[in-house]
Amino acid sequence: MSEPRQQNLTNLRKNATFDVVVVGGGVNGIGVYRELALQGLRVLLVERNDFASGCSAAPSRMIHGGLRYLENGEFDLVRESLQERDALLLNAPHMVRPLPTVIPITSVFSGMFNAAASFVGWQGKPSSRGAVPIKLGLSLYDWVTRKRRILPRHHFNSAGRTRKNWPALTPKATRSAVYYDAQITHPERLCVEMIRDVAAEAPDCIALNYAEMTRDGDSFAVTDRRSGASVPVIPKVIVNATGAWLDDTVNGLGGRVNERMVSGTKGSHLIIDNPALYQALGGHMVYFENTDGRVCIVFPYQGKVLAGSTDIRVDKAEHVRCEPDELDYILGSLRLVFPGVEIASDQVVFSYSGIRPLPRSDQDFTGRISRGHDTRRLDGDVPQFCMVGGKWTTFRAFGEQTADEVMGELGHSRRASTLGLSIGGGAQFPDDPERLKTRLVADFRIAPERAHHLMEHYGTQADDVAQFCRSGQDAPLTDGCLYTRAEIIWLMRTEYVETLSDIVLRRTALAITGQISDALLAQLAEIFAHERGISPQEINNQKQTLIHELSEFYGVTAEALTARNKERRTECA
Repeated sequence: MSEPRQQNLTNLRKNATFDVVVVGGGVNGIGVYRELALQGLRVLLVERNDFASGCSAAPSRMIHGGLRYLENGEFDLVRESLQERDALLLNAPHMVRPLPTVIPITSVFSGMFNAAASFVGWQGKPSSRGAVPIKLGLSLYDWVTRKRRILPRHHFNSAGRTRKNWPALTPKATRSAVYYDAQITHPERLCVEMIRDVAAEAPDCIALNYAEMTRDGDSFAVTDRRSGASVPVIPKVIVNATGAWLDDTVNGLGGRVNERMVSGTKGSHLIIDNPALYQALGGHMVYFENTDGRVCIVFPYQGKVLAGSTDIRVDKAEHVRCEPDELDYILGSLRLVFPGVEIASDQVVFSYSGIRPLPRSDQDFTGRISRGHDTRRLDGDVPQFCMVGGKWTTFRAFGEQTADEVMGELGHSRRASTLGLSIGGGAQFPDDPERLKTRLVADFRIAPERAHHLMEHYGTQADDVAQFCRSGQDAPLTDGCLYTRAEIIWLMRTEYVETLSDIVLRRTALAITGQISDALLAQLAEIFAHERGISPQEINNQKQTLIHELSEFYGVTAEALTARNKERRTECA
C-alpha cells in the first residue's frame, strides 16, 4: 500500500466524522470533492476501484464546447463548455492543448431545414450538414467566446486549399472549415493531480481508492477493499457521483426514487498505429459525419491516431469493451473520409469503451440526448445529492454547482472560486514550454526527449520527478522507452498506486500508446514487487489480472504482448 493511502486510512480511523462524503472517484466526483475541500469543509472521497477508472478513463480525450449541441438548441451548455475549455487551457496547459479541427464540406445548403427544425425542438436523426449551417454554427461558436478569446476564430478553405492541406481527404470535400477546440493527453493523471492538490491544501480531507461506502440501518461504513477492514463513518451530507452506476448507488445508500435518473450510452474508441493516416491528418482533428448521421472524430494522439466513436444505448452499468462490430464501424468511417489510406484492423494497438452517464431520455437517436448536467436532492436523515449527466469538459462547473447546493444545505459560504485555479503541474507553467524543457535538460543533464516526456506528464512538477530519479540508480524500463525505473517508483510512492493495472492503464500511457509488452510488464512487476515487498505469488496474480484486463477490455491479447517483444527487439536493432 502506498504511504499516502496508508496515512489516509490512519486519519480515517482517528476521525470518521465528515461534513460531506462523496461516493464515486471519477472526474465529477473528484471535481466536487476538490470544490468542497477548498471551501473549508471536511470531505471524504470514496472510490470502489481506482480513481478515474470508469467512464472518466474512456473519454474522446477532447476538451470542447460541443459544436453539435448548438443544433439541439443547448446554448447554455455550449457557453458553459467553452468557458470550461478555456479555463482548462489556462489551468492545466501541460495536459490540455489547442486542437485545430477541420470539417470536410461536401455541399452548400444541405441540412438547413433539419438544423432549423432541431433548433425549435425536433428530435429526429440529423441530415448531412452543408457549408451554410456549418458557417452559422461556427459563427455562433466564435461569438460565445468573443469577449475572452484565447483560440483563433474559424475560417473556410477553398477546394484548392483543402486539397493542398489534406491531399488524402475524400474528393467529395469541395471545401473545408477549420476551427479550434482542445485535447487532453492524460485525463486520468489530471484527476490524480487534483487529489494531490487537495491533500496539500486541505490535509483534513481524505480520498480513498479501492474502498466502498455501505449503509446498514441508520449507520454508514467505509470498507477498504484491499484489506477488508471496515470503519464506521458519520456524514452530514452524501454526494452520489457514481455516473452510470448512480441509480444502483442510490438504493445502496438508502435513497428512494420513482424512476431511473441515468440513461447510459456506450462510446468506443480506437488507437491506431498507421503512419500514413497520421500524416494525412496534418496535425488536425477531422470532425465528420458517418452515413448514419453520427459525428465521428479522428486526430493525432501521442504519436498514434485516436478515432471514434460509437453511441449505443445500454441498459446496465458495467465494464464494457469495444466489440468487433464497433471496431468495423469506426474503421469504416475512416475509410469514408480517407478513402486512399489503407487502414487495417491489425493496426489497432488499443481500444477502449465507456458508458456515458446521460440524463434519462426516450430519444430514438442517441446523439439528441442532452450532455447537460443537474443535481437532484433526495430526502433522508442524511440528504443525498445526485450528480446526473455531465461530461469531461464541464466537470469543474458541475462540481461548483453541486458544491454550492451542498453548502446551502449545510449553511456554509463559498470562500473562493476555482475557475482560475491551476491544477497540479499547470501551476506557473511557462507561456513558452520550450523554456521549461531547456531548463530540465540543463539542470538534470537529461536528453531533450526525456525532458519533453517529463514536462508533458508532470508540468512544473517535473522537477520533483527528475530530482527523485537523479537521486538513485535509474534507467529506462526498456530500450527506447521514456519511462524509467525510478519514475515508476515515484508514481508508486506519491500517486495512490495499488496495482500493476493502476500503473499501466492510468498513471502512465504505456497501454494506450501500444508500448506495453510482455517484457515490459515483467520489468514493471519486478519493480512493483521490490518496492512493496510482496510475494512472487501476489505479483504474479496482479500480472495475470492485468493481462486478462488488457485482453478482455482493451483489445490487447497475451499473444499481442508477446509479439511486441519481437517488434521491440527489431526496432532496437
